[in-house]
Amino acid sequence: MNKDADLKQKKDQKIKVFHVITRMIIGGAQENTLYTVEGLHANPSFDVVLITGPAVGPEGDLLERCRGKGIDVRVLPCMRRAINPVRDVIAFFQLLYIFLKEKPRIVHTHSSKAGILGRIAAKCAGVNVIIHTVHGLPFHPYQSRMLNGLYVFLERLCVRISDMVIVVAYAMRDKCLARNIGHPGKYIRIFSGMESDIFIAPVRGRTYMRRDLGYADADFVVAKVARLFPLKGHSDVIRAAQKICGTDARVRFLFIGDGILRKKLEQEIASCGLEDRFRFQGLVPPAEVPDYIAAADMVVHASYREGLARVIPQSLIGDKPVVSYDIDGASEVVKDGVNGRLVPPGDVDGLAGAVTDVLKRYDIYTSNVHRSRDMVARDFSVEKMVKDITFCYLTFKEKWIK
Repeated sequence: MNKDADLKQKKDQKIKVFHVITRMIIGGAQENTLYTVEGLHANPSFDVVLITGPAVGPEGDLLERCRGKGIDVRVLPCMRRAINPVRDVIAFFQLLYIFLKEKPRIVHTHSSKAGILGRIAAKCAGVNVIIHTVHGLPFHPYQSRMLNGLYVFLERLCVRISDMVIVVAYAMRDKCLARNIGHPGKYIRIFSGMESDIFIAPVRGRTYMRRDLGYADADFVVAKVARLFPLKGHSDVIRAAQKICGTDARVRFLFIGDGILRKKLEQEIASCGLEDRFRFQGLVPPAEVPDYIAAADMVVHASYREGLARVIPQSLIGDKPVVSYDIDGASEVVKDGVNGRLVPPGDVDGLAGAVTDVLKRYDIYTSNVHRSRDMVARDFSVEKMVKDITFCYLTFKEKWIK
């Protein structure tokens, strides 16, 4: 076979793309990855494989949906979120073996652990194109100085071997550049995709859900959708609730999600005497989240670190104003005083004041949210995300046929 014919055959072949993520629990990065691999799997140009660790913990599991779509899913038992030198080395060599044996043209990694192990293994295996998505940075102010420095060092190393780094918000790029991780040309922003229609027209809807949850028509329901884990800000919401509930008898709080802090948070609520104002709904399937947002009047997001929380655009698409800590990419979607409020992280008084402000001027906020809903839905659609990621791959097409 001559060189031109060989080149044509390579061009005509499906492009093998391996996505690597640490775990496929119910979470923002995981849903982003799920929709990406589903979209690419439906494209006849790509042969998609998903490699992940086990979905351990109380946060649920998205693996069955992946398998149900016919996606090739590989689970590496040693791929875990926590740092463990033995498991991490084993996971690295398993990835290296898979890449050497199956020769993917593109390796696309997600999350910090898989992003580090996966990119280094892909480079060692001679993979043509290496892409990484930053859903949230592994280094942050709330960790030890040593761990922070380690992650910065590893990210500086891995960005050098990455052809492109996708960020879900410009704030992620800017924080990386501030720590000398790559250069501006390495980064591209692609918003996380979501199924907008089910937030615009949820299956069960507001009337059914409020009756099912036991809320009266006059109740003003503030929802928080997040794992019950450190740095998610649930305790701040409880402290703010003390101030809010003392002046307004209508306000109720709905926590959607589960995690290791549930018992502690229940104790905090009891110590404040607010048991009748809070409801823990626990873990709900992603398909049911739109119903719970529909039941609420507004959404509060008090996390201390996040790339760009999916619940923010989801809430705006569902016509709900958002009060959020002004962290990472929140300001790229929430316009303070227009479709919600932004509050400095940790400012509990500010959080209480912002919720109260939305409550008092609710008609103005909801009107603004509704006017921008179609734009938010378009920017955060699954179709746009997959299209943009596919375009990113095509940017490096010449490297596929080397």
